[in-house]
Amino acid sequence: MDAFSQIILLIAVVSFFTFQWLFHSVSPWVSSRVSPGFLRLTPKQKIEWNSRTVSTFHALVVGLFCLYILLFDDAVNQDPVWGDPTLVKINVGITTGYLISDLLLIFNYWSSIGDKFFVIHHLAALYAYYYVLGQGMLPYFANFRLLAEFSTPCVNQRWFFEVLGYPKSSRPNIANGMMMAAIFFLVRIAVMPVYYSRMYSVYGTEAFYRVPLGGRGAWIFSSFCLDIMNIMWMHKIARGCYRVMRSRHRPKPPPPLQENGKAD
Repeated sequence: MDAFSQIILLIAVVSFFTFQWLFHSVSPWVSSRVSPGFLRLTPKQKIEWNSRTVSTFHALVVGLFCLYILLFDDAVNQDPVWGDPTLVKINVGITTGYLISDLLLIFNYWSSIGDKFFVIHHLAALYAYYYVLGQGMLPYFANFRLLAEFSTPCVNQRWFFEVLGYPKSSRPNIANGMMMAAIFFLVRIAVMPVYYSRMYSVYGTEAFYRVPLGGRGAWIFSSFCLDIMNIMWMHKIARGCYRVMRSRHRPKPPPPLQENGKAD
């Protein structure tokens, strides 16, 4: 194993222990001081609260790093299949540590946050990241997928509002819902033409065929599956926003009439 691969392994290990520390120590301590409602939650709700807090922190760190790479890493942008993956490997290493940490928490607290879908999602992501970390291929596409993390904080915030008892028609809930819909659309739906145009531009090239069959399958198949799910989720989010906005603007019924014909 070369020196840089050892550094990436160290980053993944440090990432794992950092997210474990955030879950077990930092999130409960900060949450109890920032949000008094945290202390009134059930033990199961506190576990999910801490899990979502860690998820939000990971999403912001990795999402911002991903955006920086897309804007300023010329090597990856010029050669999306075999460009220098140094920065992408660091970002994926952080995410790998987080995914393994989250898997451990899911299995350890299955009755509270267990979800087969998340297990499948995490394992599929780790399988795809093997080709990035182990063989340095497809850095642009692996990094591009991490843009989706920008929608995670709003999704988690929606759960925070719900568990704290905020009505769906409250202003904070509506503002977060509209922001969630807008960000989800931007980072998961609107970027599809950009992603698939880059995929089409390298399809059939020498660089494409240098990618092993397993890597190509993980790349193309997972991309289609993820985006089918993204479209389905976007449809649900849009319908939810429409229902909430419609209920807010629905005129209130007139007060009932008394026996003398006057309104109450």
